[in-house]
Amino acid sequence: MTNEERNSWDQRYRDTPDTAPLPIAVVRDYAHLLPVEGRALDLACGRGGTALLLARCGLTVDAWDLSAVALGQLEAAAARDGLTIASRVRDVVAEPPPPACYDAITVGYFLDRRLTPAIMAALRPGGLLFYQTFGPERVGDRGPRNPAYRLATGELLHLFAPLRVHLYREDGVPGDHARGLRGEVQFIGARV
Repeated sequence: MTNEERNSWDQRYRDTPDTAPLPIAVVRDYAHLLPVEGRALDLACGRGGTALLLARCGLTVDAWDLSAVALGQLEAAAARDGLTIASRVRDVVAEPPPPACYDAITVGYFLDRRLTPAIMAALRPGGLLFYQTFGPERVGDRGPRNPAYRLATGELLHLFAPLRVHLYREDGVPGDHARGLRGEVQFIGARV
């Protein structure tokens, strides 16, 4: 990432209202699948709502993001809640996670297909990947306009084919757009 991109993300987080950060839905709704102990990584964590949830579940949590501003907000929220999270400013593309270090990895609204092999390799045997990002169909104003930052139909299943699938959800556009998972894709897979 360039300094311009980093500054852009920092400004985006400075402009974010000071509300409690929320975890991605796939982790919130399926937290019962998380290991009862172990080490977790919230990759490209933003303000860290998912990292906070992982820490509340008793996991040892690393939270990485490009934005120092976002991580400052995460650290303040963790301190308020009495949680310990190891946050680090890190360009995850240039410096991906090391192999076999994590029992759970979460990725929310971040997509760089080149990281797929490193993410899978960073899971310990039995480790779970929780992934949620934007799907191929734009419903409403949410998500990137550039299709390069949106998944193709079924793409997460192909990208993470070596993992054992626990959940895959891609509602698409049929039916009532006010209900369901619109314009997003959820995936949970385990390293075997």
